[in-house]
Amino acid sequence: MGPIGIFDSGYGGLTVLRQIRHLMPQYDYLYLGDNARAPYGTRSFEVVYQFTLQAVRRLFELGCPLVILACNTASAKALRNIQQRDLPQIDPSRRVLGVIRPTAECVGDITHTRHIGIMATPGTIRSQTYDIEIQKLHPDIHVTGQACPLWVPLIENMEHLSPGADYFVRKYIDQLLQRDPEIDTIILGCTHYPLLLEKIRRHTPTGIRLISQGPYVARSLQDYLSRHPDMAERLSQNGVSNFLTTEQPQAFAESTATFLGETVEAHNITL
Repeated sequence: MGPIGIFDSGYGGLTVLRQIRHLMPQYDYLYLGDNARAPYGTRSFEVVYQFTLQAVRRLFELGCPLVILACNTASAKALRNIQQRDLPQIDPSRRVLGVIRPTAECVGDITHTRHIGIMATPGTIRSQTYDIEIQKLHPDIHVTGQACPLWVPLIENMEHLSPGADYFVRKYIDQLLQRDPEIDTIILGCTHYPLLLEKIRRHTPTGIRLISQGPYVARSLQDYLSRHPDMAERLSQNGVSNFLTTEQPQAFAESTATFLGETVEAHNITL
């Protein structure tokens, strides 16, 4: 038995962990942030795949039967290869899940105009993974993607609350809605973006629904474990969370309060 592994290139995955722990506090969690090599959003598919596979292997070595890629870029660029090519060789009994599918599943019941927008990192938008997943589930929905290259740097540098951040929030929202004025639902396709939610709401026209991923990913994981009791039985349940980072633990610990709502003790790890 072992903890649920949660991986992100940086801090954004902590917003997903926060929602998962709120819904399922009984499980143990092991969070791994590859902060030293973040952000992943502008890196190539091959680099993101290699970095993500290294993290997944390490979490497996540390005893995680199940790993959640709480990173849209990793989910877009690496998940399919890891599931189809690597898992059968590493350990077919383990599982790696992403955050894009649970988000794509929910939009069919939310949008009325059948026009939705995706706001995400350049890497996630270029991958068109959201377009593909949504088209599989909801062929009638029209998807428009908008890259927001400056949102993650604003958040990682703790400048997201500054007045200057409003300019870049409004800029990307305006660009998205100019391309498709019929959009009535926007998916925030990066786990960092909940920290900008207040500003995003301020600059989004009334009537447009904003989808923040954390609650949907948490409910999807809960449903997955109810449908796979064999996996649920392999997960330890002591209500304990541990944190690993590829950067300085002190720097990581100082930032967790912003993303997780609490300060934690972290340990350094090399991938």
